[in-house]
Amino acid sequence: MTLLFNPENVGLSKVFRDYQEEAVKFIWEIGDRGAISKEVWAKVNERLVDKTISRASIINFLNAMVDEGVLDYDERTGKGGYHRVYRSKLDEFSFKRYLAQVTISSLMKDYPEETKEVIRSIM
Repeated sequence: MTLLFNPENVGLSKVFRDYQEEAVKFIWEIGDRGAISKEVWAKVNERLVDKTISRASIINFLNAMVDEGVLDYDERTGKGGYHRVYRSKLDEFSFKRYLAQVTISSLMKDYPEETKEVIRSIM
């Protein structure tokens, strides 16, 4: 999954759906303790209003964020086999910097002169 940027949205919703934002915020909140997908899924559904999200959607999102380099995980044994315990690899501040870097780098690749001009004009 590649992060998709929507400039019309506000805050983290520029790149996350509502349930994704709640999931990553929860991971940031709990810190080094980490959480299994079931715990993230329960917390997200507790926080969403008038909506529920499937556990598969949470698992797919968490794994995509691992692939993206935003989250990390350890595997632990438990009831039913192995479970991934997800942790933040990038805290909220670092994620926002990463997001800015990825966005600007992409614009520089496709529109280098225009991007430089706009950056100079807003500095």
